[in-house]
Amino acid sequence: MKLIDGKAIATQIKEEIKAEVAAILDADMRGPHLAAILVGDDPASQTYVASKEKASREVGMTSSIYKFSDKVAEKELLEVIAFLNGDPEIDGFIVQLPLPKHIDVDKVICSIDPSKDIDGFHPENVGRLASGMEGFLPATPAGIVELLRRCDIETEGKHCVVLGRSNIVGTPMALLMSRKANPGNATVTLCHSKTANLKEICRSADILIAAIGQQEFVTAEMVKEGAVVIDVGIHRVPSKETKSGYRIVGDVAFDEVSEKCSFITPVPGGVGAMTIVSLLLNTLKAYKGKISTV
Repeated sequence: MKLIDGKAIATQIKEEIKAEVAAILDADMRGPHLAAILVGDDPASQTYVASKEKASREVGMTSSIYKFSDKVAEKELLEVIAFLNGDPEIDGFIVQLPLPKHIDVDKVICSIDPSKDIDGFHPENVGRLASGMEGFLPATPAGIVELLRRCDIETEGKHCVVLGRSNIVGTPMALLMSRKANPGNATVTLCHSKTANLKEICRSADILIAAIGQQEFVTAEMVKEGAVVIDVGIHRVPSKETKSGYRIVGDVAFDEVSEKCSFITPVPGGVGAMTIVSLLLNTLKAYKGKISTV
């Protein structure tokens, strides 16, 4: 078994981005600017946005955070998005999810300029992904593809099983793995809560991507010998063995599954580290004006 060290790979990519941003600044040009809208005080969202801001600074990008209470009116939020859409100094931005129930998430996503939609959630970018066209890819699936690429994991002709059909991870992941690309060209099965014979399907996977949102759901009996296992999940579980009183686990029962697979991502230190790096890459892409929204 070989561990896929997402943290180390993310560090390597950040160094590459940092060098490119430094060259931009050395040429006396404005550097890339990434912004985030944060609504409410959800701890996970706050941590993620803070990590994004820290990573932006590390590579020399400008980072801005627009914070609002969970009582903010939908109209006010849409006005801020319109402002960011029109600000030439902002190259890309995200609206951190989840949002309060009184705000229409679809309306918010659709209001973002597709050329600044570095989360890749706007219908236009989703359509570009589905069509195999150039566009912004959702951060987590894009990060997984980069892990596979940098670890020289063969995907062509392989059976890839994706557990979970969310619009953020599962569905775009399935599209990416089936694309005419490298990594890609896999035969993909997208599974979910209504899938029959789930264990049998998982056991047939050469590459198993777990994004089902249930802690340690994937057990050894669901994984065939030599499979590549990518764990997208992240959960806090009580633990008397840590000072914090909890430990972090994924959607995969790591200790037992790792004995059967050829490659596996740890939690933490695997996929999560790549998500923010993907946002930085999308920001740099937006800055360089490579996306056409005509």
